[in-house]
Amino acid sequence: MQSKIEKSMKLPAKLEPSQVTAICDTREQLPLDLAPLRVQVGTLDTGDYSLLGSDHIRIERKSRDDLLGCVGRDRERFDREVQRLLAFPVRILVIESTWAAIEMGGWRGKITPEQVIGSLLGWQAMGLSVHMVGDHERAGRHAARLLFTVAKRRYRELRALLVTHSPEEPTRCD
Repeated sequence: MQSKIEKSMKLPAKLEPSQVTAICDTREQLPLDLAPLRVQVGTLDTGDYSLLGSDHIRIERKSRDDLLGCVGRDRERFDREVQRLLAFPVRILVIESTWAAIEMGGWRGKITPEQVIGSLLGWQAMGLSVHMVGDHERAGRHAARLLFTVAKRRYRELRALLVTHSPEEPTRCD
């Protein structure tokens, strides 16, 4: 049974992906396809992807080559980025590679597979969730799913708050 608030606000019982708007940072070089979510380009102080109107989640996306730079020449800058990401309840590093590909190495430069793995494990130990998703296409599907899952949970919390505290059912605080 719907409360008067739910009826007046016309809150659907179930949130659909097409009702969710993701934010893609303006600096993102190769934006992910987040379909079926809606996407709006905007400036994020931290991360590459978030939800419109929410400071609950940040996703940082890295290609394998970007990751190598973050372990090597851009390490200090990326460590500062990780510190900013840790301020969000849900913070995820989505990497367009696999553990096996990182272990194999084979890239140019002095960064070793052991250094990359050590950095990834270190960031995980700090509280940054690392998701190795394989490639760019999978990264888009994965990020869209993560964003939608967080949006769904936040939506359920909002619905519960509205239903629990509707004006037609006053609560007492003794």
